[in-house]
Amino acid sequence: MTIVEQARRAQIDDIAEKVYAGERLDWEDGRRLFHHHNLPELAALADHVRQRLNPGRTVTYIVGRNVNYTNVCWVRCKFCAFYRVPGHEEGYTLTYDQIYEKIQQMVDLGGIEILMQGGLNPKLKIEWYEDLLRGIKERFGAYGVILHAFSPAELIYIQKISRLSMEETLTRLKQAGLDSIPGGGAEILTDRVREYIAPYKDTAEEWLDCMRVAHKVGLRSTVTMMYGSVDTWEDRLEHLMKTRDLQDETGGFTAFIPWSFQPDGTELAGERASAFDYLRTVAVSRLILDNIPHMQASWVTQGPKVAQVALGYGLDDFGSTMMEENVVSSAGCAFTMPIEELERLIREAGYEPMRRTTQYRHLPLGVPEGSPLLREAPRD
Repeated sequence: MTIVEQARRAQIDDIAEKVYAGERLDWEDGRRLFHHHNLPELAALADHVRQRLNPGRTVTYIVGRNVNYTNVCWVRCKFCAFYRVPGHEEGYTLTYDQIYEKIQQMVDLGGIEILMQGGLNPKLKIEWYEDLLRGIKERFGAYGVILHAFSPAELIYIQKISRLSMEETLTRLKQAGLDSIPGGGAEILTDRVREYIAPYKDTAEEWLDCMRVAHKVGLRSTVTMMYGSVDTWEDRLEHLMKTRDLQDETGGFTAFIPWSFQPDGTELAGERASAFDYLRTVAVSRLILDNIPHMQASWVTQGPKVAQVALGYGLDDFGSTMMEENVVSSAGCAFTMPIEELERLIREAGYEPMRRTTQYRHLPLGVPEGSPLLREAPRD
């Protein structure tokens, strides 16, 4: 080993000792890790944490569908190419029947999770959401369909426009059929970044408080991080620390999903983050977030090949098959990532695929439609 190699290795030897001893990393450790350029070393440490939390070679995934129920939104986030302002000719809100049809298509292909999100539409108050959730449960409850729906930005807006407290809002939605909450809209949990990329959106503390209340009423959630816009490593690290602190408090986060800003067609524009940046960010996230059990690949934004590599950087989940909203062929709808292809990618990377529920319960092969195994158990 050369002197240069010894010097580089020595940069994080003390951090490695803390990782192998199961000790918590601090801000200074995170800073040094974000400046460390030896990806294999980061991968080895992150995989050690992954094996401690999820031992073995199993990589999970879920068979599900995204439903974007409305693209009408007044917030005008600079990083978003999806929204249309109220009154725009391209704005839409799906009818209940259209949403039911999409869910039926997913059920017919063996899917179990509906990830439902949309814009902040001024015409939709809490009663619209309650009726929708009840209708879905009435029609598809026997199939074990899981409603993983409405990010904090949507929930905060529903609360405000309906003139309710956050606890009232979440309790009513849970009673109507909401099972869990996706971690979208976290972006970067620093107000400096949020004020630049989405000045009309909720603050970092409002996002965190929404999740705090959700966990209090028994709704578990995921948490995301959209990096690579105008954020620095300090912003990313603050995001991770705030997430870890809330998890210490509530224990309600099931998984963390980092993904890079996609600039195409957005007002913000800019360059895409590199695969190197993604792998380092994934590894550092796994090392800092020692209390969140699962980390999910973002093959949609990074591509399946990079996602395969990332399985060695602390990830234990490959995400969703994600039936595309408007993909319709003569044979009906299809998944964006066919189940067979997703499983092939996992196996090719040296892991064993396993289907799961939203709460990471493993599902045995050949689970029949309507089986109680597909139904989420209530949170303890």
